[in-house]
Amino acid sequence: MGRSLPAAWDDDLLADQDIVPRARSPTKVVNLSIPARATTPPASDTGSVSVPSTPPSPASPAPPASPASPAAPWPERVAEALGPVEHLGTLGGNVARVRVAGRDLVVKTGTGVVDGAGGLRALAAVDGPPVPAVVLVEPDLVVTTWVDQGPRTPGHEESLGRSLARLHRARWPVWGGGSSWIGDCPVSPDEQPDAVAFTRTRLLELAGRCGRERAVSGLAERLDELLPPGGPALLHGDLWWGNVLWGADGRPWLIDPSVHGGHPEEDLAMLGLFGAVPDRVLAAYGEVRPLDPGWEERVDLFRLVPLLVHTVLFGGGYGAQADAVIRRYR
Repeated sequence: MGRSLPAAWDDDLLADQDIVPRARSPTKVVNLSIPARATTPPASDTGSVSVPSTPPSPASPAPPASPASPAAPWPERVAEALGPVEHLGTLGGNVARVRVAGRDLVVKTGTGVVDGAGGLRALAAVDGPPVPAVVLVEPDLVVTTWVDQGPRTPGHEESLGRSLARLHRARWPVWGGGSSWIGDCPVSPDEQPDAVAFTRTRLLELAGRCGRERAVSGLAERLDELLPPGGPALLHGDLWWGNVLWGADGRPWLIDPSVHGGHPEEDLAMLGLFGAVPDRVLAAYGEVRPLDPGWEERVDLFRLVPLLVHTVLFGGGYGAQADAVIRRYR
């Protein structure tokens, strides 16, 4: 989380792992998008993933942890664990591209990176969109494989729809659980008994940190009638366009998850929050996992959590957007 995003994307080559491309003429919009996502400097925390009692089994053993001191600069720590490091460039404030033993890698440091690594492993263990492999995990430091990127194509969009639908068919044993962070915003990873309890807890937790607990409490009382059936499914949990990479291999790759058990409509609502979701994506999704009746009426409901997250982190216009959603459903 943390890069501005225009209403639509350019088809030019993305030179970096997490760089937002230039704007182009808009594609067909499913729902109106809000202003572009803001940025914030990373805080310092290790982050962690609370894994439910029966999560998906990892496809491979966990990567090694380096014996280097966490206080050492990250190039020294990576070199000690993996070998000599060639620094290829900075992709953001806490993200760098490096080459080690002829292999291009991404180094991330700071808030929630260890938590995110746990999420990548969970996503890698199911039949969903591909994710970078986790190579190294230390306190405040994660190394993953680099993803070569190319222009966005119709094939990418169709593949994204189908692979997201397959991801959402993966059952998660509990509501909630999983990540302790959404971007730079800490959230409770506690497991909840049902959809209403999970959604109410998360909404009130965030609302209490931005002065909206009373307003949200009225909406929370209606969740049993507002929420759809189904779930919990394994979700990416922070699925905005900045966390989708258009791979040179023709596949859409996902990065920077905030995994948890929830309803699939959460991911789809988030995907359209900072840019249009093309009809092609939704059509391909529906081929694999048809959307529940009335889903379009719930898009804003499922956007309330990320809107509150952004209100907590950035304030400003995000609070007004959140207030409008609260008024609609209260």
